[in-house]
Parts: sequence; structure tokens; C-alpha cells
Amino acid sequence: VQLQVSGGGLVQPGGSLRLSCAASGFALDYYAIGWFRQAPGKEREWVSCISRSNEFTLYADSVKGRFTISRDNANYTVYLQMNSLKPEDTAVYYCAAEFTCHTIAAPYDYWGQGTLVTVSS
Repeated sequence: VQLQVSGGGLVQPGGSLRLSCAASGFALDYYAIGWFRQAPGKEREWVSCISRSNEFTLYADSVKGRFTISRDNANYTVYLQMNSLKPEDTAVYYCAAEFTCHTIAAPYDYWGQGTLVTVSS
């Protein structure tokens, strides 16, 4: 079971990035996928989650209205579209898989390796 995260980089404030979380070794549609982030010196923070069959999505208040989570089960990939980025969005972003959505990290069984997003002018 592997999750591969990609799409991070340097972007100016107000810009956009799309992160991808690609699954291999398991059927993605058996799992809810959560996105987390961890800024330097801070705790890992939950960002968003999408249920297994896309019945619902959840967002942290800090990203609501700016980030959109989506999934393409046929291509074993979950996306996090990030718009109107702010310097405080700078962090390493991770995806994680679990049977159902959780807003804390502990229940998630599988984690991707993380990708760095830097928002700076």
C-alpha cells in the first residue's frame, strides 16, 4: 500500500496549486482520504477529507472556500485544489487513507511522504 504525493512548490500569495495523492497497491475506493499539513515548528493540522464514494467532503475553517478536495477512483487519485493561497498555508502537505473520514491524524493507517508548499513573494 502506497500513497504518492505530488504537486507542491513555490507560489506567490493569491496563487494556486493542485496537489495529487496517487494510490498504488490497494483499491482507492475502499478508503476515505484526508489531507493534513505541518508547518515548521507546528503540530500536524487536518485540512480536508473526502469520503470513499465522494458522498461528502469536509474542510478546516482555515481553508474553507479556498481549497477543494476531489477524487478520481478510476485513476486511483485524490486531488487538493488550493486557490487564493496565503503565506500561512506554507507547510508540508500529506495525504492519508482510512476507512472513514477523521479530522485527527491518529486513526489514519496509511500516509504519503508529503510535499512542500511554500507561499511567498
